Amino acid sequence: MSCNFKNLAIIPARGGSKRIPSKNIRDFCGQPIIAYPITVAKSSGIFDRVIVSTDSIEIGKISERYGADVPFIRPKELADDHTDTDAVVLHFIDWVKSNWGQPDYICCIYPTAIFLKEEYLKKGFDILKRNKAISAFSVTSFSSCIFRALQITKEGRIKMFWPEYRKSRSQDLPMAYHDAGQFYWIDARKYVVEGKLFSSDSVPVVIPNKFVQDIDTLEDWERAENMFKLLSSEEK
Repeated sequence: MSCNFKNLAIIPARGGSKRIPSKNIRDFCGQPIIAYPITVAKSSGIFDRVIVSTDSIEIGKISERYGADVPFIRPKELADDHTDTDAVVLHFIDWVKSNWGQPDYICCIYPTAIFLKEEYLKKGFDILKRNKAISAFSVTSFSSCIFRALQITKEGRIKMFWPEYRKSRSQDLPMAYHDAGQFYWIDARKYVVEGKLFSSDSVPVVIPNKFVQDIDTLEDWERAENMFKLLSSEEK
């Protein structure tokens, strides 16, 4: 069975957030936070459909209001604290293949990616295809050199993780990056073999630091709102 929808976006948004209640639909600068990645994904013109995978009827209704499709409700066993993103994406691919046919490319976008930009979504898609990789995902550089990182010992003293770099200049050490937590492009056929968004065949899509902020706590949320307001004022 061939698929009429070759490029699909999936936004995984479960309803059971504990640290920030109703996190995925909580008001963020005037809109439910999930509205931002839905809007960017749709306006990018890359996707045949933008799908929200959720176990929550409320999240589903709000997502549809902002233009996403919610063709199924995710099983409860794939919506607990221990379910990883790979399990959700694999479930999505199985559902698509059973109902619409084999897709070509899928992009998993996190529901709190409020700094998501069309430019980097498109760049990621191009990088994935050009490199013929399994996946391409957003990364950003660490703000400080990780090789000069410190730890506090049980005795309350400070110790370097890598003392061999004590005398090295930061500019002489390699750049280090971390997952920016925005989006993950995959080649759907290749991905199901290994089932990992991050593998030895992943390639980076480098995002500027100013567009990256994890939102795991209320403090993170407040910082993200301040960043969003500042960036919005700069863009006017």
